[in-house]
Amino acid sequence: MTSTTPSEPGAADSDRIKVWFRFVPRDGWLPHDTEGLWATRLSTDTARVENVPFLQNGVAEGETVRFVTDADGLHWSKERVEASGNCTVRVLSVPSGPLGRSARAVHERLSPFGLGGEVFSEEFPLVAFNVPADADLGGIKALLVQGVRDGWWHFEEGCVTDAWRDA
Repeated sequence: MTSTTPSEPGAADSDRIKVWFRFVPRDGWLPHDTEGLWATRLSTDTARVENVPFLQNGVAEGETVRFVTDADGLHWSKERVEASGNCTVRVLSVPSGPLGRSARAVHERLSPFGLGGEVFSEEFPLVAFNVPADADLGGIKALLVQGVRDGWWHFEEGCVTDAWRDA
């Protein structure tokens, strides 16, 4: 699970850091205003995001971000400096639907596309998927829409590309 509070300033490995993002919480959604994502340090002020965001919009796995480090040693994202071409899609199963509250069932439905993803928690089985730039974007979008229509899940696009929009 991606941590959502700034309790860990970084990893023991000096190239692996946690980059924090600030945002305005959405009404009716999780009550967080920050999200920490693991990243690989590329320079003194840039890093490549290494996991999928659950809450932060406009960033995907593989993106390069610029950050500043505060007095407590926390690295705060300032801007995206290079897009990865990947997309972030989040899927939450409908508890009363055919998949129940099963993140595993969501993964299984999308497994033919080989997507990597992470589950927020057992209590809140939101699955954040990384959709690589070379994935079958049209097929993934069609299945996501079918899943909404069939009552399997709700989904949102956290970060998409022109190729995703055009698929």
